[in-house]
Amino acid sequence: MKRRVYAIGKPKLEYAAKGIAEYAARLAKRTDFALEFLKAGRGESSRLLAGSSDSYRIVLDERGRLLTTAELVAALKALEDRGDVKTASFLVGGADGHTGDLRESADMVWALSPLTLQHELALVVLLEQLYRADTVARGEPYHR
Repeated sequence: MKRRVYAIGKPKLEYAAKGIAEYAARLAKRTDFALEFLKAGRGESSRLLAGSSDSYRIVLDERGRLLTTAELVAALKALEDRGDVKTASFLVGGADGHTGDLRESADMVWALSPLTLQHELALVVLLEQLYRADTVARGEPYHR
């Protein structure tokens, strides 16, 4: 299953840019992974929807479902096992988050934390968790 991450705006914070680059590179070596930054500003939701068309949409939002690492691993495996999901797209909003319409169009709304996270930090956490889930699924020691 392809994994795509669509994020609004390129990271401006140095620590976030480094973390994003590190985990994106790790994921790209192990999985069919791509990260795409979309223009911030008016029409963000439309750009996220267009980028993620024909995919299983997972919207990152603090109002979503909280998952443990084990639950994330199981959810990703279940998507892969379905057979009809070719691409899972993870949508990370900009500074103002997502619109209600975008959340409603999602196949899943996932909260990384009950806290509101700055969007660049949320992207780092998302990528690290996707990498961690992949190591757990493969039985590798990273998560220990």
